[in-house]
Amino acid sequence: MKAEIVVDFHLPLRLHMAESKDLTRRDAVKVAGAASLAAVAAPVLEGAPAIIKARAATNAVKYGMVGTGSRGNYLLKHLKGIDTGTCVAICDITDDAMDKAVQTIGGKPKRYKDWRELLADKEVEAVFVTTPLFLHFPVTKDALEAGKHVFCEKSMVFKAEEVHALRALAHARPKQTLQVGLQRRYSGMYQAARQMIEKGLLGEITYVQAQWHRNPGWKMKKDVPNPRMANWRLFREYSGGLVAELASHQIDVADWMLGMTPESVMGLGTRDFMHDGRDIYDNVQLIYKYPKGRRLVWTGISNSSHWAGVGGARTEMGEMIMGTQGTVHITIGDDNNKPIGMWFREPAPPAQVTDAKKAGEKKEAYKAGATMVAAAGSRPLPILMNKDLMTGKESFLEKEMKYARLWLYQKGILVPEEEKNPVDIELESFFNDCRTGGRPRADLEVGLQDSIAVILSNLAMDEGRPVAFSEIEKLGKPGAAPAKPAMRRG
Repeated sequence: MKAEIVVDFHLPLRLHMAESKDLTRRDAVKVAGAASLAAVAAPVLEGAPAIIKARAATNAVKYGMVGTGSRGNYLLKHLKGIDTGTCVAICDITDDAMDKAVQTIGGKPKRYKDWRELLADKEVEAVFVTTPLFLHFPVTKDALEAGKHVFCEKSMVFKAEEVHALRALAHARPKQTLQVGLQRRYSGMYQAARQMIEKGLLGEITYVQAQWHRNPGWKMKKDVPNPRMANWRLFREYSGGLVAELASHQIDVADWMLGMTPESVMGLGTRDFMHDGRDIYDNVQLIYKYPKGRRLVWTGISNSSHWAGVGGARTEMGEMIMGTQGTVHITIGDDNNKPIGMWFREPAPPAQVTDAKKAGEKKEAYKAGATMVAAAGSRPLPILMNKDLMTGKESFLEKEMKYARLWLYQKGILVPEEEKNPVDIELESFFNDCRTGGRPRADLEVGLQDSIAVILSNLAMDEGRPVAFSEIEKLGKPGAAPAKPAMRRG
């Protein structure tokens, strides 16, 4: 029987099957049962706070947002559906940006054009810092000194001296929550991959390959007021370029999955394709050296969006996490495409030829004395979420439904997906930590380590040399030699 079946329950279950020769009636019942179970019994993702809505109505965190441009407005779209926070103030230098923010979030938040006036508002308990990168530290510093909780988008800081200053300031204010916007830390799929590593399913993780490729990437906005600020990501005066805006997410993934931070970085950055007056690189390749021979290789280009991971089913960005016993392909996706991942067992090494005659024949098969061996690859396997794991406490129905999902995963009919967008989870977690004093998954040290990697990666490309991460201990401190002028390439 050939059929085109598309089942969409507006849940993480997506069934797309072009050919279903072996789909029996029993199997179809399993599909329907799995979907219904997910509808009524899907557990909360690990990392998502269990917050009672009745409590939220009376104890919502009152927040202000500084910077209501593209990123700020994006977060407001998600914040609108989270009832544990209430927007009471917004701040931006343009009325248009604030008008769009009010349209997005609704209500009547107070409007400010100076962030210091917003911070003086005693009703504001917490602040979202979604300004251009060069303002992250000044606004965060002022917000902490004003006694506010802070959610700062990545990269947390822009300059080396800000690393040391923010660490000292945050340590002096331990009761205030400080979280950085690295949402992969809040993804159930990425957490599941990390658990696989901790359980030894992938062996020793030795190599991470990551990319964020676009076609064509950021375009210069023209005929706009204040064109340099309107295009701030394209100028080093305001921006850390591709490394700060894109690679930072994936450097953090590598640190997390490897369980360590880099020792040094080297790289090549040039401007090869986008000749529009920008001074950031549009073609970047970076190699990070970690302890014990581990590596991260990151690339960012502007003329192709293909990604070879997950069978080419996603574009632009993703990570391949490679171990001695297996490899994970994983990507965060976007609002329309949830995080997905798959893993491959490391194939068994090819059998050794022991018969002398056969060994001689095998040598003849390769010219010029070349030797070549290859093992058959493995088929992709799903990364199981918490809802799929057997705990031993399941009811008969729950157990049957878990077996049903596993059967569908193994057939390639169903792909595990997260129930909730990691952006929503990181925002809910921030409000929860503000109230409980909990420690964010993406905390101060995670954010600063990520910023250090960005700062030193750009330094390595600018100066055309390997840069040790230990150099940050001298950079930006009193008496330190100033950084050399950046080398502009391309």
